[in-house]
Amino acid sequence: MKYVGFKEYVKEILKMAEYRRDPELGCVVAITSVLPGCMTQGDNFEEARENLIDAIELWLTVGLTEGQEMPVVNGVKLVTAVKKVKQDGALRFGIDSIIPIYS
Repeated sequence: MKYVGFKEYVKEILKMAEYRRDPELGCVVAITSVLPGCMTQGDNFEEARENLIDAIELWLTVGLTEGQEMPVVNGVKLVTAVKKVKQDGALRFGIDSIIPIYS
């Protein structure tokens, strides 16, 4: 598993996005199934994609604020914290505050 920052994580989510033109509404609907309930729309593909980026960022921000664990997307996980770990008198850093990394 690869750990990435916020911007790279959003890019991975966008790779899973689906876009559909809704003939009844006359707009493009953008959905990302990896984040339940995260969807939006726009007049065209470009606008729908920009709106989806905003929706993803909001979904993630609210989830992180509420302490939810973010899903693994395309083999990547969002780095949510860095923990200092002392080992053999040396300072090491672990990712995600749950998984300390030792060298």
